[in-house]
Amino acid sequence: HAPALTSLSRAVTMVYTANSQGTCIDHLVRRFRITLINRPKAVVLGGLVLLGMLFFTARSPNVPSVTVPGAAATSLIQKPGVVSTQAGKTTKSDNIFVDTTVGHEGLQKKERYQSIGQKGATLWFTGFSGSGKSTIGKKLEEVLVRDYRKHVYRLDGDNLRFGINSDLGFSKEDRTENVRRVGEISKLFAESGVIVVASLISPYRADRDKVRKIHEESKNEFLEVFVDVPIESAEARDPKGLYKKARSGQIKGFTGLDAPYEAPRNPEIRLPSHQMTLDEEVRAIILELQRRGILTASENTPAWYPALLPPDGGMHWEPPSYSTYSAAAAAKFPPVLLNDIDLQFVQCIGEGWAAPLKGFMREGVLLQTLHFNSMLTDPNDLTGNAEFPQRRTNFDDYSTKLQMGERVDMSIPIVLPITAATKKLIGSSRQVTLTAPTGKAVAVLTDPEIYNYRKEEVISRVFGGMDPDHPYIKVMMASGPYLLGGEIELLERIRYNDGLDQYRLTPKELRERFIAAGTDAVYAFQTRNPTHAGHAYLMQDAGRQLKAMGYKKPLLWLTPLGGWTKPDDMPLDVRIHQHQVIIEEGMLPSDTVMAIWPSPMLYAGPTEVQWHCKSRRNVGARFFITGRDPAGIKRSKNKNQMTVGGDFYDGNHGRYVLQTSPGLGEQKILSFAKVVYDKKDNKMKPPDKNRKSDFLSISGSTMRALAKKGAPPCPDAIADNWEETKPCIPNGFMVKRGWELMIQYYQDPKNQQWIGYSRMMSEPLIAPGNFVKKGTFGKPSWTLYFQNKEGENISPWHDLQLYPSGADASGRIVNMMVEIPMGRMEKLEVNKEEKHNPIKQDVKKNKPRYYKYGVPFFNYGMLPQTWEDPAKKDKDGHMGDGDPLDVMEIGSKQLPTGTVVQVKVLGVYALIDQGEVDYKIIVINKDDPMASTMRTPDDIDGLVTERLADWLKMYKTAEGKEVNELTNDVMEGPLKAMSIIKETNDHWKNGREAGTI
Repeated sequence: HAPALTSLSRAVTMVYTANSQGTCIDHLVRRFRITLINRPKAVVLGGLVLLGMLFFTARSPNVPSVTVPGAAATSLIQKPGVVSTQAGKTTKSDNIFVDTTVGHEGLQKKERYQSIGQKGATLWFTGFSGSGKSTIGKKLEEVLVRDYRKHVYRLDGDNLRFGINSDLGFSKEDRTENVRRVGEISKLFAESGVIVVASLISPYRADRDKVRKIHEESKNEFLEVFVDVPIESAEARDPKGLYKKARSGQIKGFTGLDAPYEAPRNPEIRLPSHQMTLDEEVRAIILELQRRGILTASENTPAWYPALLPPDGGMHWEPPSYSTYSAAAAAKFPPVLLNDIDLQFVQCIGEGWAAPLKGFMREGVLLQTLHFNSMLTDPNDLTGNAEFPQRRTNFDDYSTKLQMGERVDMSIPIVLPITAATKKLIGSSRQVTLTAPTGKAVAVLTDPEIYNYRKEEVISRVFGGMDPDHPYIKVMMASGPYLLGGEIELLERIRYNDGLDQYRLTPKELRERFIAAGTDAVYAFQTRNPTHAGHAYLMQDAGRQLKAMGYKKPLLWLTPLGGWTKPDDMPLDVRIHQHQVIIEEGMLPSDTVMAIWPSPMLYAGPTEVQWHCKSRRNVGARFFITGRDPAGIKRSKNKNQMTVGGDFYDGNHGRYVLQTSPGLGEQKILSFAKVVYDKKDNKMKPPDKNRKSDFLSISGSTMRALAKKGAPPCPDAIADNWEETKPCIPNGFMVKRGWELMIQYYQDPKNQQWIGYSRMMSEPLIAPGNFVKKGTFGKPSWTLYFQNKEGENISPWHDLQLYPSGADASGRIVNMMVEIPMGRMEKLEVNKEEKHNPIKQDVKKNKPRYYKYGVPFFNYGMLPQTWEDPAKKDKDGHMGDGDPLDVMEIGSKQLPTGTVVQVKVLGVYALIDQGEVDYKIIVINKDDPMASTMRTPDDIDGLVTERLADWLKMYKTAEGKEVNELTNDVMEGPLKAMSIIKETNDHWKNGREAGTI
């Protein structure tokens, strides 16, 4: 910075020589501006030099005055009470004033501190000579500068006496003046945002109190640090040999021997240096600096800091508040259907796991995520962009201020895909309602921003490659072509009602739990697998490391992933119960906090593990444990990719990338290599190259195979051929109860009792009447039987009447039985194969099916006593699909499952599915307020008929299937519909007589 300092020195020289008379200050200001623009790093150093020189100007007897034309010679620095020495006499100038006008300071102190990321403060070290003040100060300065990247300057008492205080001796008066001068300089440094480490014996309490007072009057932080050691300990150290000289009479008035030392009564920090290590002393000071917000420039530092880290977005960032909209008000907004993954991301956003994100990503935030694995934020609004992430994306905004914000981690796309139909439904609406797969409204999204979902670009940047059979990539490819961005507010807390909600704690609740435990550091371990001894080793060793660092009560947070996972991963409930057993059996610390993390799994390797780490930091975890190949996955055998099979990511890349991630802040990574089982002591540990034969590598596939065959525990002495035969599970690999849970699951993995991941469960909406329910709603076991008045099971297909009493085929009124209520996504249908044809949930691969294309705006059901005979062909050669006639009721009211309602027939669509014709009869409840105005398709709102045709053609595309074909996009009228009803009623009669159905 030599050129910049030369510029500064020239300006300062002009002040001293007054060569430019009254223009010198203007020139000085211009020089500072030039320097600030061209060499900003020089400003701190140059400013400190200038402050010192200006201070010396006010105190030195030899500094010439600046002569202003028309005025007497005056001191350049003018402030009441400043002493100037002239001709050996002490006088006070009458021509100095303090500018007290509003805004006279220019840059406000708060803004200065927030800009540089720290508060100015003075740490005033006091204590006997030889107590360790300078040693501690040097180490503290080194740690703060090197490890925390803070601006720190050390003012050492001895060094100052060679410079600014070279004219002072050791009399009481000179010692007082020595303290006063250093106090004034410290105050100026603190004012500029520097952390000052001032080390002086400063034996008199009154002098130190004066320094404290000038800091308090200027509203600067002042911390008295009492290095409290007995005089005997200090004399025993005697690093400078001063005690020896004082004892021999060579030094008079030596503090603690023949001059007094007045110990602080209430120092902010007390260090019994003779009882502490240097690292402990430095750590104690840093903890106090953190607690006061000095290292973060935070106002009103929360009580949980520094034990817990602040979220990305700032010390006082809060998640979105709960919405003020009622459920009834939210029901008036256009509904946007969420799938399981979308809902899990809503929870991540709404509870604060994704801070500073407050909604689904707008396009600008997504672009930053894809290209930088980060997003811009400005929590202190230093650039006027505090709300930038929440603004609509504007590609015509070229403001350079956008470059001046703070970047925080954001490595994965948290986006909401929607269909073209949903895009059209939203239109120009300012709010939409986010609706769970159960039909429950969970959040309101405001100021929607809709943009194209560039799937190939997103996939290539997030995953670093393409595999058509990668589980999450398949989900992305099957989703809608648009993305919906906007801020969300939860309508209420998200609960899944699956028996595991007790393990779902919000970030706020977790912080409260951590603080109540009295921890001084939380270390988090993320997992989507059962816990075995290898995992336990990582967590136990991490705790040992933290205690070695000086933490008194580190707390383990076991945080299993609860969101979507691929089908062959272990179910969530099995993992949770297994983790709980592991803790109870003592494999992990008894105070371990175990809580579900709501995010879905992307299997995106190094990119995703940054999200895992970030979200735990947002809850306060100061340390994050990572092992080999975090978030990794195998490539599929699909040949439509450059690489077939093998690891998708190098096993070492994830933790390496995480360790070098730029967004960690104060968080530290505890990284571990692979651990193996030691047959000598039945423990997991890093391998010893000198005795390779003593170690076993127990992979996940090996563990699964052993559990599937119910392998018992091995004897203490494991056979040498264990890896060839694998007859048992090695002792100590997993606690007994935990292993029994593994056996229970792997011997019956298709049992429907398991909960694969967090999926919202709900109660069915069932009409009043005679019904018998069996099983759990939302699982394949759920069954709804119809009964007559005598309590006997009846068939809704065969025993209900097609025509109401007194009506016939000549009219247009028929009976409809509702299977799926309006607004509900569970795909319920009459089961043709079971006796009495109960209503069950449709399944695929033994998994319940849901509508995924959108929120149904109709009640869906069937017409009893009808059958689309697969043996009959229409005029175009299409066969019937073998089901009762499907009905879509477009009235204004939701009708519960099992409702039998009289409906007016309006028209029909013919859907062609794999060569079969599947008629969809369009009806309206005859008692609906709109029924009197509707007779034909022409009477139906055009938007409704357009949505009906779109739904029928497109609803299966959300499951990755092809677009359906309609014989005619225009709905045919009631005459055609009634002829189809009559024809299928005849087919039903024939089928019943023949015993075919």
